[in-house]
Amino acid sequence: MLKCVAKFRGYRLTATASSLFSPISFRSLELKNRIIVSPMCQYSAVQGCASDWHMMHLGQFAVGGAGLLFVEMTNVEARGRISPFCVGLYNDDNEAALKRIVDFCSAYGNVPLGVQLAHAGRKASTRPPWQQREYIPPEQGGWIPVGPSAVAAVKGAAVPQALTNIEITKLIDDFANSAERAERAGFQALELHAAHGYLLHQFLSPLANLRRDRYGGSLPNRMRFVLEVFAAVRAKWPEDKPIGVRVSATDWAQHGWQPEETVQLAIELKKLGCDWMDVSSGGIAQHQDITIAPGYQVYLARAIREQAQIPTIAVGLITRPRHAEEIIANGDADAVALARGMLYNPRWVWHAAQQLGVHVDYPNQYLRCYPTPV
Repeated sequence: MLKCVAKFRGYRLTATASSLFSPISFRSLELKNRIIVSPMCQYSAVQGCASDWHMMHLGQFAVGGAGLLFVEMTNVEARGRISPFCVGLYNDDNEAALKRIVDFCSAYGNVPLGVQLAHAGRKASTRPPWQQREYIPPEQGGWIPVGPSAVAAVKGAAVPQALTNIEITKLIDDFANSAERAERAGFQALELHAAHGYLLHQFLSPLANLRRDRYGGSLPNRMRFVLEVFAAVRAKWPEDKPIGVRVSATDWAQHGWQPEETVQLAIELKKLGCDWMDVSSGGIAQHQDITIAPGYQVYLARAIREQAQIPTIAVGLITRPRHAEEIIANGDADAVALARGMLYNPRWVWHAAQQLGVHVDYPNQYLRCYPTPV
């Protein structure tokens, strides 16, 4: 049977005086604007394989006009999943399922796709958020989580098994192998998730990392695992394709990971070929003290951008187009990433363009809805 593919051609009107809608390049990848759809966990995978839900979820953003679209946190081994329903990229079935999504979005959309590689570490084996994220024990289909040290994520949570150096070496290989799979699946950008209390962040933070070997203690030791993972992934990922790192720039907790340490990490990552820092915060400590407001993390992105001389992506309750425009125009960051705002309004980019007086691509099939002056 002949398969008909209505390729996205688009109707382009290029006049723009907007900083938010100006192009930016990372290696060979040129983004047509500075708006990024953040990775958003959907808890809808089957045995680590992306499902039809992901086809629908990502497909709507693939025709939405963003500069870059990220698939959700994608785990490098089965025990690295936050829940049994999270996406993985550690076997052939996982790879085939994601390739199907990439092929679909590429055929019908005009937004490049990236993937965020990760490992949940001690925050693994839990139920979805709408089931209160309760720990799932092995006898109920879960598993024993791992971490840099045998320290639970929160009071009452499962105590992880401390990783041995042999296991750490294998995990570095797992990240590299997943990067190879990502390339075969057709992704154009890659990001490592070292934020929100997941495994890479756990090694960075003295609140989770109590090791006394070469992976714990001093700042260089606590950064070692992240840097080794990045180097291994960069070696496997094509030279012309970019890699960034999402970080929690601060733990918002006493004796935790600090912004000045994030700057040092960014400097070292840049030496290894890191193309951007995606700057978030928190997620590792139950006693974190955060005052949340629109753009509450933007100052961290600006500090890292200026002090480490590396491009940054600002995230965190950025929902208003003019606020996003100001962030880019003021030099606070090089791009913005939206999650909740995009879930609420998958046509955020189109509406932002209208507010800012910019013309953007629409699919030919949707041209009839393009706003015209009355």
